Amino acid sequence: QVQFVESGGGLVQTRGSLRLSCAASGFTFRLYGMTWHRQAPGKERELVARISSSGDSINYADSVKGRFTVSRDNAKNTVFLAMDNLKPEDTAVYYCNADLYCSGSVCRGTDHWGQGTQVTVSS
Repeated sequence: QVQFVESGGGLVQTRGSLRLSCAASGFTFRLYGMTWHRQAPGKERELVARISSSGDSINYADSVKGRFTVSRDNAKNTVFLAMDNLKPEDTAVYYCNADLYCSGSVCRGTDHWGQGTQVTVSS
């Protein structure tokens, strides 16, 4: 039973910072890449960041490059998203997932999403 529990969201002002956490269980965490996604009101869920199983490879959406930092602690089965210089357009529910299903270099996560954590940036 793959599970994700996101936490750390809240209400912050423009240019503020937040650190999100995602505790994962139900699979061998250290063997899989992890992802962060967000969904704003009325919009599709979008990929924000990806980190490889070892942490050696990291990718970000263009909209958050230079402001967000993804990291992981394999000993704690936890992936983090440090969010700096937040903007109102970052307002969304943030979710994590794992690259559990791969065909070559193309991976996808489970369809069983966690509850997510709300990030609201005031303008």
